[in-house]
Amino acid sequence: MKLKKWLGIAVVAVAALGLAACGTSKTDSDKNTIKIATMGRSDKDQQLWDKIQELLDKEGVKLEFTEFTDYSQPNKATADGEVDVNAFQHYNFLENWNKENKQDLVAFADTVISPIRLYSGTKDGKNRYTKVSEIPDGAEIAVPNDATNESRALYVLQAAGLIKLDVSGTALATVANIKENPKNLKITELDASQTARSLTSADAAIVNNTFVTEAKLDFKKALFVEPKDENSHQWYNVLVAKKDWEKSPKADAIKKLVKAYHTDEVKKVIEESSDGLDQPVW
Repeated sequence: MKLKKWLGIAVVAVAALGLAACGTSKTDSDKNTIKIATMGRSDKDQQLWDKIQELLDKEGVKLEFTEFTDYSQPNKATADGEVDVNAFQHYNFLENWNKENKQDLVAFADTVISPIRLYSGTKDGKNRYTKVSEIPDGAEIAVPNDATNESRALYVLQAAGLIKLDVSGTALATVANIKENPKNLKITELDASQTARSLTSADAAIVNNTFVTEAKLDFKKALFVEPKDENSHQWYNVLVAKKDWEKSPKADAIKKLVKAYHTDEVKKVIEESSDGLDQPVW
């Protein structure tokens, strides 16, 4: 009778240990799995995340992705706790989204910038100019006409030494903010999709990266590239999470994600997969 009782206690103890072990394993798995929201994933994005996952495998961290097609959804999913992190936006977009939705999501790591560029006008299929200094007095330069992209374009023209503005940083610039225009340039405002097409008539144009490939432009031959400075900082892409993410059970895993992202191996993948169109900013 005593032997049966002892065996019964042993079986219960073993079962309890087994349950405890399973519980610990699940907990470890949960806190080491990062759910990430993205806006789809292109081939270059896939190469980036494959390399990051490869580095995180050594740390026991797993990435799970949820892809969205609506730009308002990744932030909402992050705020609601459906995902831990999102990777699709720059500072400017995040700031505006927080204001419009009364949220306080935070950027916790810089990733890349996709700098916009100033392209030369063309004649007979060839670039008219090879450097900014060749742009003549009275030249016409086309810029996107929507508020955000126009502001960004004007800051690029300022960085190129063509104009001077009376605003800086995150302030939106318009043509009315041009305080110095030594070459008396004519700034023509067009729909962002049309600035590339204007290159056959205008002397130069700021073309958004979205339309560079479509227009068959060689971005490596651009006259000027948006620099990394205080005026372009708002266009840095970022990793975003809830304000209190460092207090979450996944804080350590997320920190490992940042460490893996900010490596020379990932930098190399970004530069090679985008052919230099994207530039790391950490």
